[in-house]
Amino acid sequence: MDLYEYQAKDLFARHGVPVGPGQRIADDADAAAAAAAEFGVPVVVKAQVKTGGRGKAGGVKLADDPADARTKAEAILGLDIKGHIVRRVLVTPASDIAEEYYFSFLLDRANRTFLAMASAEGGMDIEQLAVERPDALARVAVDALAGVDLVKAREIVAAARFPEAVAEKAAEVVVKLWETFVSEDATLVEVNPLVRDPRDAIVALDGKVTLDENASFRHPGHAELVDIAAEDPLEAAAKAKDLNYVKLDGQVGIIGNGAGLVMSTLDVVAYAGEEFGGMRPANFLDIGGGASAEVMANGLEIILSDPDVRSVFVNVFGGITACDAVANGIVQAFQLLDSRGDTVSKPIVVRLDGNNAAEGRGILTDAGLPGLSQVDTMDAAARRAVELAVT
Repeated sequence: MDLYEYQAKDLFARHGVPVGPGQRIADDADAAAAAAAEFGVPVVVKAQVKTGGRGKAGGVKLADDPADARTKAEAILGLDIKGHIVRRVLVTPASDIAEEYYFSFLLDRANRTFLAMASAEGGMDIEQLAVERPDALARVAVDALAGVDLVKAREIVAAARFPEAVAEKAAEVVVKLWETFVSEDATLVEVNPLVRDPRDAIVALDGKVTLDENASFRHPGHAELVDIAAEDPLEAAAKAKDLNYVKLDGQVGIIGNGAGLVMSTLDVVAYAGEEFGGMRPANFLDIGGGASAEVMANGLEIILSDPDVRSVFVNVFGGITACDAVANGIVQAFQLLDSRGDTVSKPIVVRLDGNNAAEGRGILTDAGLPGLSQVDTMDAAARRAVELAVT
């Protein structure tokens, strides 16, 4: 789960990371003006969206007084920044900046460790810096068991070539950022810019945090950070039913058992779709090993409620859960949906393979479910589902 800047800075403050003199969230221009009046100094009005490049898109503006803050907020609210519509702004006192740095902790999946990245040149696109001047970006591996104490933090700061005058203060902030990273079960904690003010204080002027939702059971308070209004309604409905679902922008609904199989199914459908005008997968949905009737019904209900879906491809490889049990689940799912008043009206292609596949196919054949067809191979089933999406 990605956090907004104001949420990230709240999290930082709880762990002792210095974040500046204050912040207020405004959903409209009048609230932005009121916040500026409360601070009584020039303020920065910042778009709150979960993407980078806000400044270049006109989403960060300096305001001299409350009236100016109202005008700037009006210009930012409703702005489209890389597909993200701005629905609220952050108003915070303008800061005196002597220098800007970059810092982050992240999960390095490729090397199965954590990684600290830091640079004495912050405030710009870090991806651009990494490509154009890779020597300016320090990368320091962090052992998960050893973590980051003050000694390790000093090593990171030195590798990033932070000025000697603020190196010790920067190291102390790095330790607190590590505490935030670990304590909150984050996969990313990023500050750009991490600034040095004229008094040589180190302040996190911005913040980007990604939390590991797999650890949410350890953090009940993280539920309060979810922006329900901005959440995709289908993904929210799937989450409420404990389904592993991600909405995509295609036309063929996908259900599979096992993340690897579902990912392969997405690829096969996308490849088949090239022949039919660019049809694409409409979602990722992994129902796992236990495809009960209720799970199957919930999955179908979510997918069929997507207005973009024109057909559905159910791709199951029977293992621990045999194909006959899956087939019975599909039959019962149709009955369950019908009892809910959600009669299946879109074509469904089913491919069963693996344990008890023949028995499963027989169950579906005998059931004679309306709109359901069976195809033996994955490639042929994907092509048929795409074909039905076109027609």
